[in-house]
Amino acid sequence: MEAAVNAASPVTCVPPHLPPLPKGRTMVVGAGKAAAAMAAAVEQCWQGPISGLVITRYGHGVACSRIEVVEAAHPVPDEAGIQATTRMLALLKGLTADDLVLCLISGGGSALLASPAPGLTLSDKQLVARALLKSGATITEMNCVRKHLSAVKGGRLARMAAPAPVHTLMISDVPGDDPATIASGPTLPDPSTRTEALAILSRYGIDAPVAVTGWLSNPESETPKSLDDLPSGRAILVARPADAIAAAADLARRMGVAPIFLGSAIEGEARDVAVQHADFAKAVLAGDIPTPRPCVLLSGGETSVTVRGQGRGGRNAEFLLALAIALSGLPGVHALAADTDGIDGSEDNAGAWIGPDILARATNAGISASERLADNDGYGFFHALGTLLFTGPTRTNVNDFRAILIE
Repeated sequence: MEAAVNAASPVTCVPPHLPPLPKGRTMVVGAGKAAAAMAAAVEQCWQGPISGLVITRYGHGVACSRIEVVEAAHPVPDEAGIQATTRMLALLKGLTADDLVLCLISGGGSALLASPAPGLTLSDKQLVARALLKSGATITEMNCVRKHLSAVKGGRLARMAAPAPVHTLMISDVPGDDPATIASGPTLPDPSTRTEALAILSRYGIDAPVAVTGWLSNPESETPKSLDDLPSGRAILVARPADAIAAAADLARRMGVAPIFLGSAIEGEARDVAVQHADFAKAVLAGDIPTPRPCVLLSGGETSVTVRGQGRGGRNAEFLLALAIALSGLPGVHALAADTDGIDGSEDNAGAWIGPDILARATNAGISASERLADNDGYGFFHALGTLLFTGPTRTNVNDFRAILIE
């Protein structure tokens, strides 16, 4: 996991993609869990005058001397995020075609870059955000709704910077690496529609405030659809989940462990994905999938959790608990699942790890794995057994990292 996280470190991936100095001013804006670290990397390399403001999650800040760093709430936006976004937009006023806007975007930016659309309030957005997080909706579906409830997402931020060109550097945390989806694409055209946003709310039975459904029924809620609607510029992916998995695979090879790449864009219910991974591990052990051993199954992406219980835990804890149950103490199999940003959902851990004895240890401690899974209590399960993984904020974000070692 350390190899995966280091491959996406802003100090490594940002400098090679910086644009040339403009004739005029350079204004840095951005949002995301990696935004502060990206800003620090820019400051270290930029040869001309520079200023600006970026927003990151509480606890993910990095000291910068010329670019202001503001911390706000994630995954549900708060007033600090709204105030910071308002100040950021003020910095974009009065720019010219000779100036440059350098936009630093990473996962988490969708909640941090918070500016409700006309007629909506922070509480409206908070209610919808919380409901979506519990619904099992994919990140693409959540971002479709977020874009259409925002005054800055889905290309609107870039439009406010016109006529200055906008150069966007992005660390991807989304399956498929669609730039328009990362942090809800504040500087890129949006292919999704307000009609789709309404359909998503309906599909997951979300009882949205009247102001939300009313705004989404208004043609004014539609986002920019074409590059012609935005100022000139470029959007570059500087780090992707696949890059992180590749770094982990390279380390495994050097350690004499054969890597098996299962994909970096896996989606679906965490517990269902866990069963699929367990089936693959069983097939390897049975010899149905010829491969040298020891080997390690590597995967990334962003699963989802439909919350039905009252327990604690993010999608990685949910995945790992379901995996332990599906493996049922299979000898020689160890696993780790964690979020590369160091935060699993809204908890304080990055994830957890298991060995083949995890269920036996739980039984001896009087803990039912199946009951904990039914209660969405992966955090409580692994906390009781001492196998939660704590890294603290990594200040990058290329989504989930899963490794299953088969001896």
